[in-house]
Amino acid sequence: MPIIYLSLGSNLGKRDENLAKALAELEKVGVAIEKESSIIETDPIGGPPQGKFFNMVLRAQTDLSPQELLQQIHIIEKNLGRVRSIKDGPRTIDIDILLYDDLKINDEDLVIPHPRMKEREFVMNPLREIEPERFSK
Repeated sequence: MPIIYLSLGSNLGKRDENLAKALAELEKVGVAIEKESSIIETDPIGGPPQGKFFNMVLRAQTDLSPQELLQQIHIIEKNLGRVRSIKDGPRTIDIDILLYDDLKINDEDLVIPHPRMKEREFVMNPLREIEPERFSK
């Protein structure tokens, strides 16, 4: 099965519960989680004034194609109350596909590797935590 890395973030409601619910929902749709980083609290980047995020990353395996995975992520986000009304606005849950094996995809709705992951310490530090040999500086 392909190895994937996802980032998760939440800054609305019970942030830790939102992350836990998202993890459970990912498993239900066929994402077999192998490693989870610690949850870190971070300031928002861009967008309107808003509360701090809880962020984490995970390593998993899935039989879902990249497009199927993205579709399932959007369903999970919607079911957990995410509303996409303000760009970079507050959200109950945000799930991004960082890597999907060694695939490179540049579609209108999906870019892998995630184009800004290396600029975001709230992504790179948790990646280094769970995979130090692969993501060291």
